[in-house]
Amino acid sequence: MKENSYQEDREQMRELLRRYENLRNGRSSSFIEEESFEKLISYFEEREEIPKAQEAADMAVEQYPYSAALLIRKADLLLTVRQYRDALDILDHASLLDSNDINIYILKTDAYLALDEQSKAVALLEEALQTFQGEERIELLFELADVYDDYEEFDKVFDCLKVILDEEPTNEEALYKICFWTDFTGRNEEGIRLHQRIIDQHPYNELAWFNLAAAYQGLKLYEKAIDAYQYAIVIEEKFDYAYRNMGDAYIRLRKYKEAIEALEKVTELAKPEVVIYEAIGHCYDRLKNYAQARFYYRKASHLNQEDSKLFYKIACTYYNEGQWESCTKQLDTAMKLQKNQHEYSLLMGECKLEMGQVKDAILHLSNAVRIKPKKSAGWQALIRCLYKAEYFDEALQQADVAFRATAEKPLFLYYKAAILLADGKQKEAIVVLEEALHLAPKLLKKFFELSPGSLQNQQIAALAARFKSSRTRKG
Repeated sequence: MKENSYQEDREQMRELLRRYENLRNGRSSSFIEEESFEKLISYFEEREEIPKAQEAADMAVEQYPYSAALLIRKADLLLTVRQYRDALDILDHASLLDSNDINIYILKTDAYLALDEQSKAVALLEEALQTFQGEERIELLFELADVYDDYEEFDKVFDCLKVILDEEPTNEEALYKICFWTDFTGRNEEGIRLHQRIIDQHPYNELAWFNLAAAYQGLKLYEKAIDAYQYAIVIEEKFDYAYRNMGDAYIRLRKYKEAIEALEKVTELAKPEVVIYEAIGHCYDRLKNYAQARFYYRKASHLNQEDSKLFYKIACTYYNEGQWESCTKQLDTAMKLQKNQHEYSLLMGECKLEMGQVKDAILHLSNAVRIKPKKSAGWQALIRCLYKAEYFDEALQQADVAFRATAEKPLFLYYKAAILLADGKQKEAIVVLEEALHLAPKLLKKFFELSPGSLQNQQIAALAARFKSSRTRKG
């Protein structure tokens, strides 16, 4: 049946094209109806034969000069070939014949935007909004929202969508769009009020529940967000985005088991995604289930083999288990994909130190501080490494450099004191330690972490006790 219909359509188009060619060649007996001209224009447009479509439109308007519909088609083609002023002139003519055709306003808007005349486009659409009602008014509001989006007036985009939902609360396109714009503009409180009103009228609208949840999430009200997502899922059990966002909310609350459950549901409902597998891996990481964390990080890396961070995260799981060789192998891969990463060099240095490969450790840790000289973590690791290797002169020099590079963090005075003490320079160590205690007494534990044996040193113990008692009296 469909084949017959298709065959008939093809025959009719062949006949129409034959008549059109006769008309073009000046055979006066040929006559083409207004509606048939529209079909011809569409036919040429679909085949991307724009000059032929324009020629057909010109002939159509010549034969039917009072047809607003054909004038609109001609204007649309002029917009395609970027003749914006000519298109506007024709649309003005069409509006005199039929001012109630919404296409006139939409095409005029396109022309004004192409000419970078946003204010005229806005004024035109606002005028049209006073004329049209129902679906056409909604269409114009979407058009106005797009104009504001093009010109980065994002709050007005939100306002247009809000008006649409006030008039048509279950409009799916508006519900999908306003979720993004609520987050983008930060108007979460308004989003909550708007969607609560919609839910009061339409309690089984899963998109309204989802948007309400997303607005709560934007305000970091994660418990309320989860409750709203659960309502959305009850209404539409295959709502994968609700599970996805709910997983994120659980992660924010550090409820990793619940997050895993939600995110695994996403993997059942949607195509595999790097971000989902990585998030599940992160949850297992936090639960110290490093084998499972690796399993999901590997799944993510199979989908994106160029993401060095995934190999770094796998390396971290091995490091946490004390599997140094496996850790370095993953870091080698990460560093081949992305060179000069502070975190990668830092972890490699720590790993090499654990393996007793001190020179390699120093090399990688030096690279880490070169990449990010203001980050204290790299300096700490480098100085600890030099200290453990008993390279006291170098460690002392690096402690001074670190102190200057990190805007004089007192931590490095504690490190300097520990190095001096280990190098047998007790008097100098006590002077530096006293200075550090004045600046940041709470960091004393860092000194003892680096130099646990100094707890047995009577002078150090007396200094620490004296400083603690003086602070207690002041308190």
